[in-house]
Amino acid sequence: MEIHKQLNDIAFEALFNNATIGIITADNTGTIVLANPYALFQFGYKAEELIGQRIEKLIPGRFAHGHEHKRDNYIRKPQSRPMGVGLDLFAKRRDDSEFPVEISLSSYKLDTHTYVIAFIIDISVRKESERNLLAQQKETETIAEQLKQLNEQLEQKVEDRTNMLRETLHELEKSRDELAEALEKEKELNDLKSRFVSMASHEFRTPLSTILSSVSLIDSYKHEDEQEKRQKHIHRIKDQVRNLSNILEEFLSLGRLEEGLVLDKKEDFDLRAMITELISEMASLTKHRQKVLLDFTGSEKVFIDKSLLRNILLNLISNALKYSLEASDILISVFQTADKLSIHIKDSGMGISEEDLKHLADRFFRGTNAINIQGTGLGLHIVKKYLEVMGGQISFASKLHEGTEVTLIFNQQ
Repeated sequence: MEIHKQLNDIAFEALFNNATIGIITADNTGTIVLANPYALFQFGYKAEELIGQRIEKLIPGRFAHGHEHKRDNYIRKPQSRPMGVGLDLFAKRRDDSEFPVEISLSSYKLDTHTYVIAFIIDISVRKESERNLLAQQKETETIAEQLKQLNEQLEQKVEDRTNMLRETLHELEKSRDELAEALEKEKELNDLKSRFVSMASHEFRTPLSTILSSVSLIDSYKHEDEQEKRQKHIHRIKDQVRNLSNILEEFLSLGRLEEGLVLDKKEDFDLRAMITELISEMASLTKHRQKVLLDFTGSEKVFIDKSLLRNILLNLISNALKYSLEASDILISVFQTADKLSIHIKDSGMGISEEDLKHLADRFFRGTNAINIQGTGLGLHIVKKYLEVMGGQISFASKLHEGTEVTLIFNQQ
């Protein structure tokens, strides 16, 4: 037994003297009774300079007073525990310089006295690494902000070039070569808008091919009795130019919305008269024997942004006509009460799958059953953005091959 105790004493002494962390033992008054060589090295003291001193000698002055209270509390209820989790702890060397530390505490009793063992780790290197990491993070944030600003500048260039494209299209009949060059420049300058470029080039190609084909055919009609054929192709050109204009208008509308340039400007007007006029204007879009019907309940006077509502209805009615068959009816139902305006647009067209309904108002989204039908995938996204400006809501109910009903809700309070 005595040999075993001696071996334990030797092992403890070896551990105490050779440990690579500081170990200091203090009694219940906070007086240092033991300090291992590594602790003496950490703090720059000789053993005779430190033994017998209060533990607060190793604590920076701004913390020493509060430490006495914490030490007394620990002595009353001692337990093994890590200290400084989530805190910045500092120790003071003999030359009054400070260094960051992590400290774990343990305690033991000898006779009637309680002793506290402090295990001290100098974490200066780790703190320096953390400071370097924070500096790198700050530098990364600065670079990210610079990239953000560069992206905003590039987006502004994209918008500028889009406007150039719109002006070029207005002069299409004067120079087809200029239009082709403008489209090419548009594609080159919109690298950051790859999806936009892909969609735009796809939607421009079909109408431009139709226009070029019609222009070539018109040029081949030399005789006066071929005026009817020429007129037919002139109408085709006008339709396709109008289609191109609508596509560009969608792109420009999206840009104005994202920049916050579209504001809610309410006014009083006759809603029935506005919808009736809109239906009349869209007569040229109807297929053979298609009809747009209007059912109105409640007051015909409304106080809402007329321009935005007109654009919304134009988009939704156009979709209903485009995705419905010939000889089908589009029903517009309007209900107005004292506090709510609701507008329903119902068709009996191809319908929308349940999966596609989830993404219907996403930018550039096209339904899986509408891929071969001309469109940019921006219309409903813009409608949703207009409604956000107006404080309105939109919902869709649809089944494949059975049709779709779109509901608009506006609070009138």
